[in-house]
Amino acid sequence: MTEKRHKSGFVNIVGNPNVGKSTLMNRLVGERISIITSKAQTTRHRIMGIVNTDDMQIVYSDTPGVLHPNYKLQESMLNFSQSALGDADVLLYVTDVIETVDKNEDFLRKVQQAACPVLLLINKIDQTDQEGLEKLATCWRDFLPAAEIIPISALSGFNIDYVKKRVEALVPDSPPYFEKDALTDKPARFFVTEIIREKILLYYQKEIPYAVEVIVEWFKESKDLIHIKALIVAERESQKGIIIGHKGQALKKVAALARKDIEHFFDKKVFLEVFVKIEKDWRNRDKLLKSFGYRSD
Repeated sequence: MTEKRHKSGFVNIVGNPNVGKSTLMNRLVGERISIITSKAQTTRHRIMGIVNTDDMQIVYSDTPGVLHPNYKLQESMLNFSQSALGDADVLLYVTDVIETVDKNEDFLRKVQQAACPVLLLINKIDQTDQEGLEKLATCWRDFLPAAEIIPISALSGFNIDYVKKRVEALVPDSPPYFEKDALTDKPARFFVTEIIREKILLYYQKEIPYAVEVIVEWFKESKDLIHIKALIVAERESQKGIIIGHKGQALKKVAALARKDIEHFFDKKVFLEVFVKIEKDWRNRDKLLKSFGYRSD
């Protein structure tokens, strides 16, 4: 009796900021794994979403947008993106109809050298016409001749089923890398921090969303309730004042919005406490970056 064939593979999503990588990730996985806002640099970590069937396991990876780092946090974010080039079985390079082909040429040269199949996904096609799309596809074909070019709309779902089929065809024969009931490689606490950080991105303006980090200090789950204590880490006292707001109203609003989404995520009642702490220049401090999960060295 022959053993049943099983396919598994790492399918890594890379590209510049704001091209729709996280929206695509959530479409492919079928769950809200990555936070989505219109602001750049929303994704800071490499986040895996795992799709399982009886004979297949596809491990999708969302990565931070490629950028030229200005501080150590962004260096770590770029390392997450670059590491995704080296361990992919299939690479999804996401662009859109707005950005130019020559943006971040250094990173693109590394994509050109990828040993695995590359699917080049041109997102947001509803923002152009057929002629514009064909011109853009021609430019990309010259730059990445080995890539298969697929126009998509991650927001509406256009051509996403086709992308899934191509991925399924390209992943190699392999036993599963994770347990078959796994949805992600991240612990529950991680998604609490991401949900709170998403609300900060949506609720505050200017430098605040980029100057803060969220950590979970306490996560205790009982049968009917999850009790969470979270800490928003800011760089300056002035930022702390903005985050808290007049009579604490801004922080209360963010906490209330986050609690609602956390309850939906865990399908359980949540008691959420949120505090603010100052850690000066945390984005350039190796020890803190390591404790926040951005570095392993």
